Amino acid sequence: MSQPDPGSQAEGEPQQPGAQQPGGQPQWGAQPPWAAPQPGAQPQWGAQPQWGAQPQYPGQSWGAPIDPRWPAGGPPPHGQPRYVAPPKPGIVPLRPLFFGEIMDGAFQTIRRNAKTMFGSALIVQAISGALSEVAALGMLGMVQPPVGGFTSQDEAMRYLGPVFGATVGIMGVSLLTMVLAAILQGVMAIPVARSALNRPTGFKQMWSLARSRLWPLVGFASLLLAGSLLFFLVLFLLAVLIVTGLGPLGVPVLLPLGFGAAVVYAWTYTKLLVAPAAITIEELGVFAGLRRSWTLTSRNWWRIFGITLLVAFMVGIIGSIIQIPLGLASGGINSVFAPHAGASQVTTTAIVLAVVSLVVGILVSAVGFAFQTSVAALIYMDLRMRRDGLDVELLRLLETGEDPDGVPGRRGARQAVAQPWPPNTGQGFPRG
Repeated sequence: MSQPDPGSQAEGEPQQPGAQQPGGQPQWGAQPPWAAPQPGAQPQWGAQPQWGAQPQYPGQSWGAPIDPRWPAGGPPPHGQPRYVAPPKPGIVPLRPLFFGEIMDGAFQTIRRNAKTMFGSALIVQAISGALSEVAALGMLGMVQPPVGGFTSQDEAMRYLGPVFGATVGIMGVSLLTMVLAAILQGVMAIPVARSALNRPTGFKQMWSLARSRLWPLVGFASLLLAGSLLFFLVLFLLAVLIVTGLGPLGVPVLLPLGFGAAVVYAWTYTKLLVAPAAITIEELGVFAGLRRSWTLTSRNWWRIFGITLLVAFMVGIIGSIIQIPLGLASGGINSVFAPHAGASQVTTTAIVLAVVSLVVGILVSAVGFAFQTSVAALIYMDLRMRRDGLDVELLRLLETGEDPDGVPGRRGARQAVAQPWPPNTGQGFPRG
């Protein structure tokens, strides 16, 4: 008598739920047997992961050190790429800049190119300071007006002639300083642009790279000078007409007129702030540089004005703090160290203190001018990064090392390395 197979059930006996049919297939409603999860296998949809299972994340294995750049301290979820900060090969990171980065970049530029930046600014400030001091000494040496007034026209002309000449001289020195500052602002944008890629610039190299842009800068400075003179001349004529026509009642009208003139002047100055840098770096003409500055500063006027105003305030406060001890010394040194000195000794001491004050003032002015120029050049680079993608171009120059002795961002260098599109291989398109 044959025995039933193991695992087979007797005929007529009810089938147990979950029993397996011959052939290894479970019946309907039966739960399939779960196999042990393989190491590293992902659980099925809706299933809970087993205890001790180690889910794998892209780019991070368990037991590896935690990447400190990820804010949560672990790997990025779902395969998202990690944030990589833009490179900073030089004075500033290659991306749009913040206020603190502009300030730090200006200091770094002066520190890395001290001879170039400080030397150039010192030459201009020494010329303007010496001429201003000569004009001031000329006014101090004039005779005092008579107490009872002038008795004749010849006597009045003998007094007013030198006064008028000294005043014209001081105004001429101021205008000359404005022209030299506008030219030097464009020239000194070159070491700032090169320092963005950590490329030092010597004194001769800076002037060699700026040689072809000197005449456009002179034209810009002359146009700026003519515009300033015309502006103040029109303002003066308006003031004269108001006072002449209204008399004492015209004085209150001059206050809003002066305020409006100051607003117009500040607005125009801010709009044209980066014109020298655009003329030098992008090799533009005078009017093209003015249009370029006007375009770059649009929708950024308040930011640029705030930075420029704050920098001017900082430079003025630091210069005043340095000059205060010299001003106090000039008034009290004789009374403390030589209370019974003669007239010749007092004059000698005053001259020595005036010379020392002039030298210190020139040094402080040179440092302040170099810093303000660097800030203006960095504002120009920041605006180009925001509008033109200059940071991408600087990254390409950083990776390829092209044009190491040129000016980053210059149009001639870009056109020299630009490739036409579509590329002309000389083979034509295949035909079928």
